[in-house]
Amino acid sequence: MFSFANPQYLYLLLLLPAIAALFWLARQSRLRQLKKFGRQEVIDQLMPDVSRYKPYIQLSIELLLLAVVIIILARPRAGSSPTSTTVHGIEMMVAIDVSNSMNASSTDDPKDISRLQRAKMILEKIIDRSQNDKVGLIVFAGNAYMQMPLTGDVSSAKLFLNGINTNMAPTQGTAIGAAIEMACGGFSQSKKSQKTIIVITDGENFEDDAVAAARQAHKNGIQVSVMGVGSTHGAPIPMPGGGYLMDDSGSQPVVTYLNEEMAQQIADAGKGIYVNGNASDAVETLRDMLDKLAKTDLATIAYTQHDEQFPVFAWIALLLIIVLMLVIERKNPWLKQFNFFTRNNENAE
Repeated sequence: MFSFANPQYLYLLLLLPAIAALFWLARQSRLRQLKKFGRQEVIDQLMPDVSRYKPYIQLSIELLLLAVVIIILARPRAGSSPTSTTVHGIEMMVAIDVSNSMNASSTDDPKDISRLQRAKMILEKIIDRSQNDKVGLIVFAGNAYMQMPLTGDVSSAKLFLNGINTNMAPTQGTAIGAAIEMACGGFSQSKKSQKTIIVITDGENFEDDAVAAARQAHKNGIQVSVMGVGSTHGAPIPMPGGGYLMDDSGSQPVVTYLNEEMAQQIADAGKGIYVNGNASDAVETLRDMLDKLAKTDLATIAYTQHDEQFPVFAWIALLLIIVLMLVIERKNPWLKQFNFFTRNNENAE
């Protein structure tokens, strides 16, 4: 069965009769202008090398070439065969801390990028390299919220990731345990698929027992890893209107620290790994960990494969270009001896 991938381009074929009509009008105008100088027979003798038919031959080749190019744009296809592809990967839920402390600098420099910005940059690279995996997003502060359920659509995952900010959680705090529990409930019911949770936080947990939640997740066959972002030396928390968050007395800025000890404990309980987000090899370390997980069949994608035919038309177009280059407007000297169109040999090609 012959079909086109982009049939809308075939409407451009309507240009062909329009171009032919414009050419004919131009030729008629030319003849009227020449008649002002005398009779056609006399003028033809004054221009012995001018061919009467070559312009029409050139136009025919050019129109045919244009038609072939339009067909190439429409992507002609012939035949079809049903094909299916099985996607192998893992299920990965990412829980991102969006508490106000994530607005603090990710390094010792208070003016450096925030912890949340660094987390999003690293996670975007991880998602880019997880084309065959299913990814889900959870944000948490005082409570956990499902931002995006598991999906194999990498573009959607990155779109949701870019929209994450610290204003998303109405309740402040850091409930890492609640985020882990929600992530556990966000996986599929398949017992074969490998499941993993990546918690991205500064490690300051004030709301619940995150270690116990990670331990329970591991009992359920789910690995929990943690990426810590921030500085162990502490950093003030910037406010939207300028300045920094102050303590209750209003005399000192609140300083938030990366709690690596807590982050390591959570990772150990979940039998995962802990990664410092400021490390130069943070992305590679996380990706290596994910690559070691067993890949399972996540989905089977069925589609129809067509045999592309545009290369055939591309060769035809190339041949027409070569022919067009060889066609000259004046008469061919070696054809003058033949009489194709008139009784007068002088007017012959």
